[in-house]
Amino acid sequence: MATHSDELGAVPRSRQTLSRVPEVTLYFWIIKVLTTGMGETASDWPAHLLGPIPAVGLGVPYLMSTPFFLLALGVVFAIWYGCEKTLSIHSIRTRRREVFYWATVLATFALGTAAGDLTATTLGLGYLGSGVMFAVAIAVPAIAHRRFGLGPIAAFWSAYVVTRPLGASFADWMAVSSDRGGLAWGLGPVTLYWTIAILAFVGYLAATRKDVA
Repeated sequence: MATHSDELGAVPRSRQTLSRVPEVTLYFWIIKVLTTGMGETASDWPAHLLGPIPAVGLGVPYLMSTPFFLLALGVVFAIWYGCEKTLSIHSIRTRRREVFYWATVLATFALGTAAGDLTATTLGLGYLGSGVMFAVAIAVPAIAHRRFGLGPIAAFWSAYVVTRPLGASFADWMAVSSDRGGLAWGLGPVTLYWTIAILAFVGYLAATRKDVA
């Protein structure tokens, strides 16, 4: 496994230039949450305009799909670690590790989507309630890392999974109609607003280089 300093971004310059992912800072997490929210409304928008499109597995209950995707993520992690002996994103310097990374991203995307829909609809928390719950949940790995010695890699991936339902829950809350508990801003406007926010943060980081260790 990678060292404690690896996950916090304090890595040698030679390794920074070879790494294919950005440093993990507060801005990384803000942009990650914004992109998940924007991706949620952007993917829903065409479907909303075109009407329902039949899809295999669309009716599978979230109560069943969430553990399935959790198992899939576990399998990806097991294979990745079995082959590379590390799950650190700062060790992604080869094509094979990059493939493992993107497979993990896809698995976390599916798991996060299912988990968000599970809490919002099946468990009845609503989009705002789910967003608040996941906002609290994403702080747990950080506290566990700083206070109770949770490893940096485990803390990172635990938080990473939560970014998907966190961003999607708040994006859905802003977009859906008031009778569904939302602000009724619409999918198109929310997609635009979140895209602007993402570009603003990325532009700010490019200008200030605050995400550079």
